[in-house]
Amino acid sequence: MSELPDITVYIEALEPLVVGQPLQGVAITTPFLLRTVEPSLQSVAEMSVRGIRRIGKRIAFALDDDVYMVIHLMIAGRLHWIEPGKRVPKNVLATFEFPTGTLTLTEAGSKKRASLHIVRGPESLAQFARGGVEPLEVTREEFARRLREENHTVKRSLTDPRLFSGIGNAYSDEILHRARLSPAKLTSRLSDEEIARLHAATRDVLIEWTQLLRDQAKGAFPEKVTAFRPEMAVHGKYGQPCPVCGTAIQRIRYADNETNYCPRCQTEGRLLADRALSKLLKKDWPKTIEQLEG
Repeated sequence: MSELPDITVYIEALEPLVVGQPLQGVAITTPFLLRTVEPSLQSVAEMSVRGIRRIGKRIAFALDDDVYMVIHLMIAGRLHWIEPGKRVPKNVLATFEFPTGTLTLTEAGSKKRASLHIVRGPESLAQFARGGVEPLEVTREEFARRLREENHTVKRSLTDPRLFSGIGNAYSDEILHRARLSPAKLTSRLSDEEIARLHAATRDVLIEWTQLLRDQAKGAFPEKVTAFRPEMAVHGKYGQPCPVCGTAIQRIRYADNETNYCPRCQTEGRLLADRALSKLLKKDWPKTIEQLEG
């Protein structure tokens, strides 16, 4: 899923290409993408883009007449920019044509979850703001208050859009590894020092990754947005050595998500129960990294 760093870099690349430009045509290839009826898809043609902003993990295009076009890429959605005169691929969910080129939306896999909403007025746009604070703007005190509002695992709280805006599965893994915290630790049990560490790690990881993605795009449109990157410390690195201590990265799998962590850096050598495997193995499930390695 595209998160704060990815969405930020997308917007930075789009602004010089489409802000001030008329939207000459919009087409979708699947009716499931468009989640609203009024204003209609056809009505936004010839409207100009007045600005672009991030709302959580969504990209909102401000158009004429107080109309907004809101895209949520979900897990596998990606944006691509096609220069004028070049052929637009067939396997796209939507195309947005501008004098400067064509923006396309694609989605890998069979589960089509990406969405497009067209709404009118700021009150309609407000429905997409889930209430989470901006992690790069929030003070340590407000960060702590948000964490302690409800007693959940720290992983769940970091990725809750009602608490924090724009953090998902991938960067929460990286943040927790940087903060040396277990993803399963309950927020009610976090000490002031651990919260301070987590607040600093959140800022550092998001800022560093945003800059890294900018550097990798090299001024061009970011075409290689993915949740799994070789530079990541733990996310998507199951079985590979931790870059800090060399211990094999472990995982917890649930539904379509996977949490990755280092048992030495984050859980004092304890293995967190994988819902599927630990239930299957029962008493044979190793409790520590030493038992697993043995």
